[in-house]
Amino acid sequence: MSDTTTGRPNIVVVLADDMGWGDLGCYGSAVPTPNIDRLAAEGVRATNCHSASAVCTPSRYALMTGRYAWRGPLKNFVLMGHGPALIEPDRTTLASMLHDRGYTTGAFGKWHLGLGWRHTDGTVRDAFAPGAPLHDDVDTDFGRDIDYTAPVTGGPTELGFDRFFGIAGSLDMPPYAFLDQDRTVGVPDREKQRYLTEQRPGLQVEGFDESECDVRFTREAVAFIEQASGPFLCYLAPSAPHRPNVPPEFVRGRSGLGARADGVCLVDWAVGELRAAIEAKGQLDDTLFIVTSDNGAVTYFTDDGDIRMHRPNGDWRGQKGDLWDGGHREPFVARWPGHVPAGSSTDAPICLTDILPSAAAATGDAVPVDDGRDILPILTGAEAGDPDRPIVHHSLGGRFALRVGKWKAIFSAGSGGGFSEPSIDNLFATGSGKPHTAPPWDAQHPAGQLYDMESDPGETTNRWDDQPELVARLYDVLRGICVDASSGLAFDVPLPAPAG
Repeated sequence: MSDTTTGRPNIVVVLADDMGWGDLGCYGSAVPTPNIDRLAAEGVRATNCHSASAVCTPSRYALMTGRYAWRGPLKNFVLMGHGPALIEPDRTTLASMLHDRGYTTGAFGKWHLGLGWRHTDGTVRDAFAPGAPLHDDVDTDFGRDIDYTAPVTGGPTELGFDRFFGIAGSLDMPPYAFLDQDRTVGVPDREKQRYLTEQRPGLQVEGFDESECDVRFTREAVAFIEQASGPFLCYLAPSAPHRPNVPPEFVRGRSGLGARADGVCLVDWAVGELRAAIEAKGQLDDTLFIVTSDNGAVTYFTDDGDIRMHRPNGDWRGQKGDLWDGGHREPFVARWPGHVPAGSSTDAPICLTDILPSAAAATGDAVPVDDGRDILPILTGAEAGDPDRPIVHHSLGGRFALRVGKWKAIFSAGSGGGFSEPSIDNLFATGSGKPHTAPPWDAQHPAGQLYDMESDPGETTNRWDDQPELVARLYDVLRGICVDASSGLAFDVPLPAPAG
């Protein structure tokens, strides 16, 4: 059993990659997700959960640390596979917090928070050095100048995880190799032999097979659960359903909606495998089990599936990268019998920054973080939550939005430099890798958007010009959260004059 004498549950967090609000059966999808749907039926489903960013790296930073990523050096876009370690060495993480409380901790799958790769000249990049470059292009990320025989630094095993098995970034970026603890499994010593959709040039180890990655991550996570003594944290971050969509044969065709939807089925399979392993130990009811995603789904790739047949972001406007809700509104399912009421739901505003302080509260402790809140009272039904809680949204292009109550202010034109127009241009072209975004939101480009999310959840009617006092008030709230312009938010933008 888990450490029930002190009430400390095992904690499982499954963070899918690019899985949208509308991808799961329990959110109305036609994609078969029986394992996650069962968790929802036995627990709580959140309908107003948001990632801290609409893209991978900053969203994962926020989950791990309980703080918005723009408080650190990464102000836009994501890291590539050889990007420098992004989490400060002395920063409290979900893993270090639980490790300090006697938990055995394991991370499996996609890391995508940077690593201290040793270069052939002996140097290791420092994300915190003044002016440090963070955005690699396809040439600097290729890996020719990396010493793959050296251990990496600044990664999971130095940030509180006892066990790590995964990949450095996404399956569309090098190095194409597994990492076990702080070293690659084998040496990536040859150029990628077969490039799949959207994969960037780089080096691989012999026999690397993308279709087996999530299966391997899941098996490593199951082995960790089986071997763990005492309470444990298991963080599983599958690569699915992020591109390239190469589901293994046993789930291929399961959805009937294409390879991407089959990737959602693969995530559901992984959830079932973890559940079975915990149940075999007799610890299922002593486990806080959370399933969510890092950001919304990409919908502009026509080969991912017909969005007339399946809308991966539900009816929310936009997609991955965007400040519209399709970019950051996430599925969130939690099960913890005896604490979380079965078959419940909540529309309280919550954020993935909340996972760390909530996990701490589940152990009977409290941990101060910059931006997250303990949402256990919401999940357990003890409290309704604060409907006016401010939540900051952040786009691929580094633009900001603020949600307070029914109002959502977007301090940018269009998608905010996301994947929808006006958007990034030619992101995946050879020599690219840096975001090319819409004009910045500044004194020269002061136009923005304001939506009433109660009467207009589709974000179709912009109220910016007819609610100048409200816009000014929300701008002041956002500036108070961001503290200063080092966040990337312009602090001197003239707003519309009050009517009359």
